[in-house]
Amino acid sequence: MPAPDVLAAGAVVTRKGGDVLLVHRPRYDDWSFPKGKLDRGEHVTTAAVREVAEETGLDIRLGPPLLAQRYPVKGGRMKAVHYWVGRVVGSDDVGRYAVNEEIDEVAWVSWDKARTRLTYAYDRDTLDEAERVRRKTRALVVLRHGDARSRKAWRGDDRRRPLLRTGSIQAEKLVPVLAAFDVTSVHTSSSTRCVDTVAPYGHTTGWPVKTYDELTEEDATTDAVVELVDELRGLKEGAVLCTHRPVLPTIFNALGVPDVQLEPAELVVVHHRKGKVVATERHRP
Repeated sequence: MPAPDVLAAGAVVTRKGGDVLLVHRPRYDDWSFPKGKLDRGEHVTTAAVREVAEETGLDIRLGPPLLAQRYPVKGGRMKAVHYWVGRVVGSDDVGRYAVNEEIDEVAWVSWDKARTRLTYAYDRDTLDEAERVRRKTRALVVLRHGDARSRKAWRGDDRRRPLLRTGSIQAEKLVPVLAAFDVTSVHTSSSTRCVDTVAPYGHTTGWPVKTYDELTEEDATTDAVVELVDELRGLKEGAVLCTHRPVLPTIFNALGVPDVQLEPAELVVVHHRKGKVVATERHRP
């Protein structure tokens, strides 16, 4: 059996004025995008944000996903690098970055100069792809609640059915994933299993958790769900919408994206700009 791919993640980071962020690695004497290997058990989205911070000193959030790169590395294995368009949160000054043996130069360069400075052809292909979707988008994350107690094992009001221990762990793992997409607006069904799925994110970030009876299995109506989705799509901030499997098709239909059967705690990130969906991606925590 072939060895599994070496997994890595990074971002094509952009800023106003048409610049893109590149790093120079003295070990290889090459120019590339900030990226790096996943830590054990780390989610790819979390790794992308962390690696950019470690290699440039900048804090970013993720925009639309880009095609993964895959190429051979030493030892006969393949390396798969997952990329997103990234945008800086806070200062974009790289002048104070402490250069080191791994990264000895960090530079903002124009897109045209980046094309000539990048060492590898596959990076230039990624740059061309990123240029097509580099305009700022917002993320609307559609999330199914985590693993909950079975209906057969629960004798009370189904709205109060709690998460299992695995569901609570899933909820904790969702925190850095939601943060990577700059979610600052949290909306959920008022059922306990949904509220508890996003509660760790609210507790960690301080963003309030807004609950809705109209997102529960019992009280959801097409009109109410569509109205809420339209409202969230109009926000100028990233948002998460946590609900139940039977309600998901209405949400996806309202967004104009394909209906998918999400597993517990699985999510779809809908990147949109001015009401238009630019890209979607699907993740498990």
